[in-house]
Amino acid sequence: MKPAQIFHQYIWIINTLRAFRQLTFEELNQKWQEDQIADGNPLQRSSFNRHRDAILDMFGIVIDCDKKNYRYFISNQAVLSDDSIERWLFSTLTVHGVLADSAAVKERLVLENAPVGEEFLDIVIRAIRTNRRLRIGYQKFQSEGYEKVVCPYALKLFHQRWYLLALNDNEQMRIYALDRMTMLQLTDNTFEMPVDFSPQAYFSEYFGVLTDNTPLAHVVVRAHKWMPNYLRTLPLHHTQRELASTPYYADFSFDIRPTSDFLGELLRHSDGIEVLQPLELRERMRQMIAETLKRY
Repeated sequence: MKPAQIFHQYIWIINTLRAFRQLTFEELNQKWQEDQIADGNPLQRSSFNRHRDAILDMFGIVIDCDKKNYRYFISNQAVLSDDSIERWLFSTLTVHGVLADSAAVKERLVLENAPVGEEFLDIVIRAIRTNRRLRIGYQKFQSEGYEKVVCPYALKLFHQRWYLLALNDNEQMRIYALDRMTMLQLTDNTFEMPVDFSPQAYFSEYFGVLTDNTPLAHVVVRAHKWMPNYLRTLPLHHTQRELASTPYYADFSFDIRPTSDFLGELLRHSDGIEVLQPLELRERMRQMIAETLKRY
């Protein structure tokens, strides 16, 4: 069986158990045949058990069985809503499966551009996996290019660009956009990854990829018009909390370092977002808007 077919079966099992909460093996098998997952052939229990193990290894999703009624269910639903690589992989494979089944209507599907810099992903991931240093050629916008050897710590996808978080030869953490790389080589020199380093913790106080010395702040914004529901369904940051709500607006707080990435995201929503606190940040936003108006 082709890998794409196997992945399709994994995704079908996960999404079916998400939709129906709990199913006996017989109920799952009936839906399997109704949906023609294996050309109408029944789901063998041995195959299902192998799929359960593979789903756990690949996505971290645990499919348990309630011994009282012998119904199968996903016991750790939270893994499907966090920011883990398993969640991202599951979402990517789900979209891939849907699009593969939709070739006949491809002209009616409007997609965003694919992330740039993917040609370097394989080498970067190999370097991360083996703790090997990378020699990169880098060309910033409107700057001279240079070469540098770095220790790759992590990858982050942000606004359709891949970014490498790496330690440079000055023992400083830096961010490198993969689409600005002119050359990439895997060296034979290794480095020791700190056992207590967590990329998730490193970025936890930031929005985006800029990680400068901007002080941590308790930011309160007022969401107008359509924005309250937008923020409720797609939070900007894991610290987002709803403080108050009226028929006309809702207030949200963030404990975050308000870098240019975060302020740019707020400005992107125009008059749907108003910064209330801290006052110096409100003034900075006002100045940015005033400078923008001068260009018009």
